[in-house]
Amino acid sequence: MRTHYTNRDKYLPSVEEIQKALGQVENLDDFFGKEGIFARLFARTVEEMLEGEMSEHLGYEKYEAKGRNKGNSRNGKREVQLATSGGSQKVQVPRDRHGEFAPKLLTEKRSNELEEKIIALYAKGTSTRDVVDTIADIYGVEVSAATISTITDKVLPLVEEWQSRRLDKIYPILYLDAIHIKIRQEQKIENVAVYIVLAVDTEGHKDVLGHWVGDGAEGASFWLNVVTDLQTRGVADIFIACVDGLEGFAQAIHAVFPRVIVQRCVIHQIRNSLKYVTWSDHKELMRDLKTVYKAATREEAETNLLQFAEKWGKKYPMVVRSWENNWSELSVYFDYPDEIRRLIYTTNAVEGYNRQLRKVTKTKSLFPTPKSVRKLLYLAHQNVAKKWTMPIPHWAQIRNQLAILFEDRFPV
Repeated sequence: MRTHYTNRDKYLPSVEEIQKALGQVENLDDFFGKEGIFARLFARTVEEMLEGEMSEHLGYEKYEAKGRNKGNSRNGKREVQLATSGGSQKVQVPRDRHGEFAPKLLTEKRSNELEEKIIALYAKGTSTRDVVDTIADIYGVEVSAATISTITDKVLPLVEEWQSRRLDKIYPILYLDAIHIKIRQEQKIENVAVYIVLAVDTEGHKDVLGHWVGDGAEGASFWLNVVTDLQTRGVADIFIACVDGLEGFAQAIHAVFPRVIVQRCVIHQIRNSLKYVTWSDHKELMRDLKTVYKAATREEAETNLLQFAEKWGKKYPMVVRSWENNWSELSVYFDYPDEIRRLIYTTNAVEGYNRQLRKVTKTKSLFPTPKSVRKLLYLAHQNVAKKWTMPIPHWAQIRNQLAILFEDRFPV
């Protein structure tokens, strides 16, 4: 038997029906509004097609005599909200007495549409309760928290594929940082570090190389596992690594990539310094400190650091000692042209990315498993990274500078 709903012309409104509807038009809403002509004609067309599917399912047309005593029959209708490009439309779906009718016209479309919508909402950090409410409002469908978890779990193979993908052989610049989340592990709630590596490749494009869920607070020993994983996945050389002030960070990186140059984040250093300074001295101390990290040359910066130490050393010895002890890693950027300096003196690039991740994790006060963390961060990453279509500004000039500075290592 020929399937009725595929012969769509049969279910299109007649010319007379359209002319009658047009005669009732008074404004644009009568055309395009939720109750407008197009909405009503769309719903009518879909409902007629569904009736055709029901006839195919039962084996006889509506009101046909041969349908009597067949054992199954039409049994009223149910209302569903069908999402369309013009908004949500109410459609009456026929039911059969045995409850076996599942219209292909809606089932396949709505199933895919529902899953895509749930994943999209989840990726934006929407709470499970709000996802449930939104799906109910749009589609008239009740979904449980377990269903949402099952649907979003479908991305896990993509997460594993992304996290283990082959990487480029060379990355000129790497930024390494971490965010912290609460996770339930072995009946305990722990504050766990998620390690993030953001790279700039040889074409100037940003790329996040992975998210690594740690087993406790942030530590240099776990960073060693992270950089070892990068090497295993194909990374052979890194020119400059930009890191925060974590103790032992540089040693962990050098253990795997001995030729890498480590630049400690100046902004992190400033924040840590101000922890020891009274509020009344903030403004004056920062004015003096700015002459150090914003100097034109290393020599000028070191002269100004000496003057800074003479002025503030007695009152804030911890601040001065920290700048002096870490100066070799803090001052690396002075060896490079301005364009490269602006890229490496701070880890702001990866911190900006981390802020986008925190927007979606803030609704989750607690993650049940590391798997749930990786799943949500991967989906959030996809939303962020799709905007990274262009290389970083002035990359052609920066690339030429890097090719000269790292002549024996830069790819031809």
